[in-house]
Amino acid sequence: MEWAEIFSEGRTAAFILLFTRFSALFMAVPIFSHANIPMSAKAAMAFFFTIFFFGAVPPLQIPLDGLSLTIAILGEMLFGLTVGIILQLAYHVITFAGGQISFMMGFSLASAIDPQSGVSMPIIGQFLALVSLMVLLALDLHHWILLLASDSIASVPLGGFMLTPVLFQYIMHATLNMFVVGFMIAFPITALSMLADVIFGMLMKTMPQFNLLVIGMPIKIGVAFLVLMATLSASMMIVSSQMQSSFDFLKTLF
Repeated sequence: MEWAEIFSEGRTAAFILLFTRFSALFMAVPIFSHANIPMSAKAAMAFFFTIFFFGAVPPLQIPLDGLSLTIAILGEMLFGLTVGIILQLAYHVITFAGGQISFMMGFSLASAIDPQSGVSMPIIGQFLALVSLMVLLALDLHHWILLLASDSIASVPLGGFMLTPVLFQYIMHATLNMFVVGFMIAFPITALSMLADVIFGMLMKTMPQFNLLVIGMPIKIGVAFLVLMATLSASMMIVSSQMQSSFDFLKTLF
């Protein structure tokens, strides 16, 4: 390929669109969107992968005028955000479950800044989110994302992404599924906490000298931690299966 062809108007526009796609992906998808990763590092990764995958970009099928290119850039940003929302909904199943577990254990006020998102989150939710992040890294989630981006170059032409009713329906389903599956993960601890509350209530009726705050709360927290450790591996399997189902859906579209 001659230099004149590389720096032609069409190839330059394709490079900008591909760079926009990778930038939006790294800003939205799990792992790459980590708040502790500097913006300069994300931009450098987007630029590197743009150069790496640029040879696989087919010729542009859009007009090279200002309005068409602006719409195409917005479409590439929307593509990255859509993929990021779908994957984040699958990932935040565990953070929603962690919030429910923290509430049942009495740790809802024990919050700290989450290093991944930069927002305040209950400590149990942070613990589960960090464990699930390590599990997903062990399962090569970052490689799945790069392979998805590579496959999307051929299946979704640059500047040709459009939101469809199927995507809207899946996002609504994934949002509902996040609450349902998150509550399912937290259900063992929720059920035992409610059972412990019933037992402690009966004890307080039969033995008024029973101090719930001094005796009952440590027992409740200890039992919740034991159940959490016993169900941790199953919870991580559920998160990985949710992420796998999200990738399977994206592969059918892209």
